[in-house]
Amino acid sequence: MHRTARVTFWLTILCVAVAGCGGHYPQSTLAPRSDLGLSIDHLFTGIFGWAVGVFIVVEGLLLFTVIKFRGRPGAQPPKSIHGHTALEIAWTLAPVLILVVVAVPTVRTIFQTQAPAPAGALEVDVIGHQWWWEYRYPAQAIVTANELHVPVGRPIELVMTSADVIHSFWAPAVAAKRDVIPGHTNYIVFTPDSVGTYTGQCAEFCGDSHANMRLSVIVESDSAFRAWVVDQQAPAALPDPKSLAGQGKAVFSRSACIGCHMISGVSAGVIGPNLSHVASRTTIAGGEFPNDSLDLALWIANAPDRKPGSMMMRMNLTPADLQAVVAYLRSLK
Repeated sequence: MHRTARVTFWLTILCVAVAGCGGHYPQSTLAPRSDLGLSIDHLFTGIFGWAVGVFIVVEGLLLFTVIKFRGRPGAQPPKSIHGHTALEIAWTLAPVLILVVVAVPTVRTIFQTQAPAPAGALEVDVIGHQWWWEYRYPAQAIVTANELHVPVGRPIELVMTSADVIHSFWAPAVAAKRDVIPGHTNYIVFTPDSVGTYTGQCAEFCGDSHANMRLSVIVESDSAFRAWVVDQQAPAALPDPKSLAGQGKAVFSRSACIGCHMISGVSAGVIGPNLSHVASRTTIAGGEFPNDSLDLALWIANAPDRKPGSMMMRMNLTPADLQAVVAYLRSLK
């Protein structure tokens, strides 16, 4: 093998090995953290075991046949077997039995994962947008975006639809995957069993920034979740009019921002995410960027440049106005 080819080969092997290492799987069905995830994982491992067994038997018979009946100088052609009734029955029944063994747990898992939500489940309405996620908690009168907060150990019912095109909600560790379709309602029911932040994304091509349509499921203790609910139900913060944040509120109120974004007591737009408590989120722009002053300023200044196809226009604010708006949004905890 040529030296360059050898180096390329071993570098490829090294990259694959490194990619497969690590104890954390941010978007993997192989580390389930809910009853739904465990059901899917058990089904996968069971069927995978049967697949490995079938592979070993078939490849073993193939290797045996290749070796035993390989061509040799002067050897007679092997005797042909035709009309062997027992053999034909065997290789017909074996696949049927394997399919039955695979079908029974598959159907059982389908019914289990499609069951209606139990009494007391927390309902969250999930609405897909190009390219961000809206979450509405009807019982709590909360509207937020991209970061789904749920309590550990409580059944969760996601009631999902789309405001524009087909999306697919995919949070593999806790909530599996389900298509989000305009004019149609789909459901996911799951009970998270571990506190933590589990990432996901849209899994159905939906336009220019499909790859930038991310999400997080934040599983919290019951007390932490109740505290979050109280904070989200509070009115939007009212900054001192003389402060930089207060100046930003004035700029926000007279700019195009109010036509798209909702801030309780300030604006009522519904095209973009609700910003009443935007500073309580860890990310912006559909989970694409961290929610800090620098990224927020860059996003407001020129969203289409940072996220292809963004519905948000360039705001054309002066540097002073931009700084003030960022200060105001950072005050909305």
